[in-house]
Amino acid sequence: MYIDEIVQSQKRGEAKGITSICSAHPDVIKQMLKVSQTYGISPLIEATCNQVNQFGGYTGMTPKKFVAYVRGLAEEVNFPLETIILGGDHLGPNVWQNEPAESAMQKSSVMIKDYVQAGFVKIHLDCSMKLGDDLEGLLDIEVSAKRAAQLAGVAELSIGAGLVPAQLPRYIIGTEVPIPGGAHAHEESVSVTNVADVQQTIQITKEAFYREGLQSAWERVIGVVVQPGVEFGDDFVLGYQSEKAKELSKFIESQEMIYEAHSTDYQTKDALKTLVSDHFAILKVGPALTFAFREAVFALVMIENELIAKDTRSNIMQVLDEVMLKHPEHWKKYYRGDENEQAFKRRFSLSDRMRYYWVQPEVQDALKVMMKNLGNQVLPYALLSQFVGEASLRADEVVARKINNVLQDYLTACSFQRRFT
Repeated sequence: MYIDEIVQSQKRGEAKGITSICSAHPDVIKQMLKVSQTYGISPLIEATCNQVNQFGGYTGMTPKKFVAYVRGLAEEVNFPLETIILGGDHLGPNVWQNEPAESAMQKSSVMIKDYVQAGFVKIHLDCSMKLGDDLEGLLDIEVSAKRAAQLAGVAELSIGAGLVPAQLPRYIIGTEVPIPGGAHAHEESVSVTNVADVQQTIQITKEAFYREGLQSAWERVIGVVVQPGVEFGDDFVLGYQSEKAKELSKFIESQEMIYEAHSTDYQTKDALKTLVSDHFAILKVGPALTFAFREAVFALVMIENELIAKDTRSNIMQVLDEVMLKHPEHWKKYYRGDENEQAFKRRFSLSDRMRYYWVQPEVQDALKVMMKNLGNQVLPYALLSQFVGEASLRADEVVARKINNVLQDYLTACSFQRRFT
């Protein structure tokens, strides 16, 4: 399996990594598939517990429907589905953390079963959150490890018959899990995981697996989530500082697994490359990609305004804001400030809560109008130079180029060279 090759390369001292695409946006996924075909690699595409679960999540998709969705996108770009690695991120009781433990874990078990049976191979077991009837204070790591092992047991029982070893689940563990989608408040710094803590996490989780009779499953635990010192929020990015993670990097060299780094969005190309060299071999990215898509759309809006009569324009920026104001549940508690500050963040926040709204019918209709207005011809040089900074591009190529610029930084950091053009 391709992800096993990454682990093996790291253990040979090679700075190889893999980019994990945490997005359900069709343009993001299709562009990743196209780039993966160019590089000759297996793309890793992940769905989160909030995004996809047995109740539909915010995408309205169950695990089985998400697989069908990805299959459809792969067929559009003529990409072989069998080479795609599907991952489930933050799989555990996060969605139901306000419920009693029994109820939350029962729903988590159903979700894990559905993911595995749908064909997801990379499974991140995340039981780091307190549940409704847990004792006050910090969640005991023994409790977290026990719950993770229980969910691993469900996953193992859900494996279909006749699978070859490469198709069996690969597990990611770890209790020091950054907030999905970025921090909720401005931060000046973030603490790097202590070596003693990650050592304890690995040991206690291993013991929990063994108590559940999951020795063979433990052999497929390929990574652990830690905090390397990177984070982003709606108005800041904390860059990776290798010297602060030196001990953490050295420790994992003695283990059979690698690190998985969350919230790597907006890191520089050099920072991403150093992360991989320091054994943070799985780089997760999501909002930075939909932020790039949003940049492309807004640039095209500026071009549309210059080329198209006012009464036939898409007005997509206005439509987006109206939809976000009508349905504020995806951004209201994240964007602080007065009315003007919130209006700015709805459009330009690095957290990119706008990513939840592209699926809305009104937004989709406006996007189609804009793309139709701009047509299939190469856009005027002067307007591309002014609003995109490039030349000789059609509207769809502007979108692809913006997303691709982000992906190229990740794939370069993961030490992949283009096989053909």
